[in-house]
Amino acid sequence: MTERDAQHTARRDPAFSETQGAPEETHDEAGQDQPQEVKAEAGHENGAEVSTDATPAGVPEAAIPELVIISGMSGAGRSTAAKCLEDLGWFVVDNLPPALIPTMVELGARSQGNVARIAVVVDVRGRRFFDNLRESLADLDSRGVTRRIVFLESSDDALVRRFESVRRPHPLQGDGRIVDGIAAERELLRELRGDADLVIDTSSLNVHELRAKMDAQFAGEEEPELRATVMSFGFKYGLPVDADLVADMRFLPNPHWVPELRPYTGLNEEVSAYVFNQPGAKEFLDRYAELLRLIATGYRREGKRYVTIAIGCTGGKHRSVAVSEKLAARLAAEGVETVVVHRDMGRE
Repeated sequence: MTERDAQHTARRDPAFSETQGAPEETHDEAGQDQPQEVKAEAGHENGAEVSTDATPAGVPEAAIPELVIISGMSGAGRSTAAKCLEDLGWFVVDNLPPALIPTMVELGARSQGNVARIAVVVDVRGRRFFDNLRESLADLDSRGVTRRIVFLESSDDALVRRFESVRRPHPLQGDGRIVDGIAAERELLRELRGDADLVIDTSSLNVHELRAKMDAQFAGEEEPELRATVMSFGFKYGLPVDADLVADMRFLPNPHWVPELRPYTGLNEEVSAYVFNQPGAKEFLDRYAELLRLIATGYRREGKRYVTIAIGCTGGKHRSVAVSEKLAARLAAEGVETVVVHRDMGRE
């Protein structure tokens, strides 16, 4: 993300599209084809019954497709994330009943390598089918299928704005208010969110920025051991809900109170030099990088491939930005694929 893009992040709050019962797309992506839907009868392929009890006989393990499950809050950007993966060559299935996911993987395995990567959008539109998701995930794990869960999150305020902007009800609100539907959906998805490999908070992202995040995670030809997002933020704007780790830079003097530095950001060399000339700044960077090496080893051991490291200061303009840039460079030099996001820079 460029500095100019980052400075506009908080100023744009477009609606994210969700097929049926959620805000429609308001950007140029709206004209693109929607993710494909599976219309074949469950358990059949061209009229022939398909067994879901085990990996098909004669299908090599290498032929089993890679699987990504996209879920999250209605209005948080599931359809945009699915379109992004479709553009990257994934076979995308929207609103597939969870019980049919193993069947979809089996059909992909039978495609002789033509369907190597499958993305499935799972959400509460399935309602009565949603309870089957846990059983389907256990089935996939028993087969050794490589699968990841991407969860799209957003604040209640942002979701309400998006639904109100397109004058559509929340799929779970019934006779109540939009906030009632949001609360019901958040409770229903609580366990799935906890199991997610990647959580993306879209509260202050527009469509293009969400696509950039998805590209950063899935566009690479080779899967890295660990991917990190280093995010600067301002405490006065709230903690990032998708942060795995949070560090507070308010123990350092604030460049805001230095008149000649106030107009600049932590991307400027003058501000960065001021921050790292303060007692404890360089020592913090060294020790925190060492701590992250320890944590990264554990994450890899536990199969966690994504980590969001949030670095905060008061306004998210000076100290957190400077430290985030240095920390990201340190991680990249150690072989960790790293993306830097300055959430609140330019918001003041």
